[in-house]
Amino acid sequence: MNPEIIFEDPHLLVLNKPAGFIVNEASTTTTQPVVQTWLKKNFDYAIVKDEEYRSGIVHRLDKETSGILLIAKDKETFTELQKAFKERRVEKTYVALVHGKVPDEEGEINAPVGRLPWRRDRFGVLPGGREAMTKYTVLKRIEKDGQNYTLLELKPKTGRTHQIRIHLKHLGYPIVADDFYAGRKTARNDRRWCPRLFLHAQSISFEHPITKKRVEFEAKLPLELEKLLN
Repeated sequence: MNPEIIFEDPHLLVLNKPAGFIVNEASTTTTQPVVQTWLKKNFDYAIVKDEEYRSGIVHRLDKETSGILLIAKDKETFTELQKAFKERRVEKTYVALVHGKVPDEEGEINAPVGRLPWRRDRFGVLPGGREAMTKYTVLKRIEKDGQNYTLLELKPKTGRTHQIRIHLKHLGYPIVADDFYAGRKTARNDRRWCPRLFLHAQSISFEHPITKKRVEFEAKLPLELEKLLN
């Protein structure tokens, strides 16, 4: 399954990225599907082959996370969008299914995030890490086979690597099927009924860099996750 085009104009591409796609090309992505490679094969906008501008890819999603991804088609749009992300003028909403019964209807996780010195490929809550903040709202509480789960809507105010996954683990409610942060045994058990990380970038809202109008885009929950909820 390839990325789906949600919106396109002369300056912007808004994609719905399927789980399993890596966003940026790297020496390690030899046989796996990569959004950047797909863009180069299928599009011909100004910066699609420009490595410095990462083919216009403004931000990232983890390989197993599905959902909204913004692509700039020219340098001006790319620079403006990057600035908007940096200044926290872009609003993103995610949906995640987590382990446990989250008691409060809503809350805020404020905990600094950084790369773990003893495990360079992992991140975690670290004193002296970079400021990170995530707001959450309970959408639904679920019981399955005697276990409690909670469906959450999440709004990250900062964009640290793995931020949502780390914050939820820190709170004691790791995301279902999270190989990195739920613990190996838990993730293995989860994958018997949930084929992938249950995290989806559902919507994004920002000021269009050229028209200056506020725009909002949404990507429905993928069928494989929707089925699990039903």
